[in-house]
Amino acid sequence: MTIRDFPSLVHAACAVLATRDADAKAALAREAAAAWKSGTLALLPAQGDAPTPPLRPGRPDAPQLLPPAEMPRRSFKGERGRFALLHAVAHIELNAIDLAFDIAARFAGQDLPRAFFDDWVSVGDDEARHFGLLQARLAAMGGRYGDLPAHDGLWQAAEETRHDLMARLAVVPMVLEARGLDVTPGMIDRLEAARDTESAAALRVIYEEEKSHVAAGSRWFRHLCEKEGREPEAVFHETVRRHFRGDLKPPFNDAARLEAGMPSSFYEPLAQILRDEA
Repeated sequence: MTIRDFPSLVHAACAVLATRDADAKAALAREAAAAWKSGTLALLPAQGDAPTPPLRPGRPDAPQLLPPAEMPRRSFKGERGRFALLHAVAHIELNAIDLAFDIAARFAGQDLPRAFFDDWVSVGDDEARHFGLLQARLAAMGGRYGDLPAHDGLWQAAEETRHDLMARLAVVPMVLEARGLDVTPGMIDRLEAARDTESAAALRVIYEEEKSHVAAGSRWFRHLCEKEGREPEAVFHETVRRHFRGDLKPPFNDAARLEAGMPSSFYEPLAQILRDEA
């Protein structure tokens, strides 16, 4: 069965989520995105019920998933350190594939324009391509994704927000992905200092494209707030405090966040509130 045989985007997205092999998941995500963009997939099936996304996506046997507190400390020193860095980013990108297709499938029954699904399918396509870039860099270093343990905290945000689209948008793209905008430039600098220009180039592609992912989250969060006649910044602060288990750590990449539609009034006061509540 090919992706074009699926009766809807929701079916295709659930197939992406259920796929365990990491490379196969990324490949299926790219096929699903191409089929959606070509207009050969409907959002929902014409007949019958749409499937429900799984609570947890399929995952390969490796890497071993550990609680964040049990993860070994990473170092940027030497090739082993760079491998560990890229492996950690690859793990984030694999989760991001599932997060993008989960939001498209899980909230397909809500009153949302096609542009919403266009955005998240495109995000999922980007994340799959990013995973491929990182898998290629890991292979060039003599390894692959799964060679090191990874933390199991990323999917907790999806589980926490599975019944609330506004919360999903606030926590995943506007908190977690925005954090990537803060830390990735430093990673690029370290890789360039180590003269690993190929890995630095891969992260630079990811960094630039992640801005559009954060922007999509911000745009649709504002859309929902406008529909409800609510003030976006106040709703963002309230929603993150209720659904996010963690804090917002400066320094922030204010320029990149602003480019992605998040002025500092969204996150600076919230960071202080979370610090005070800790």
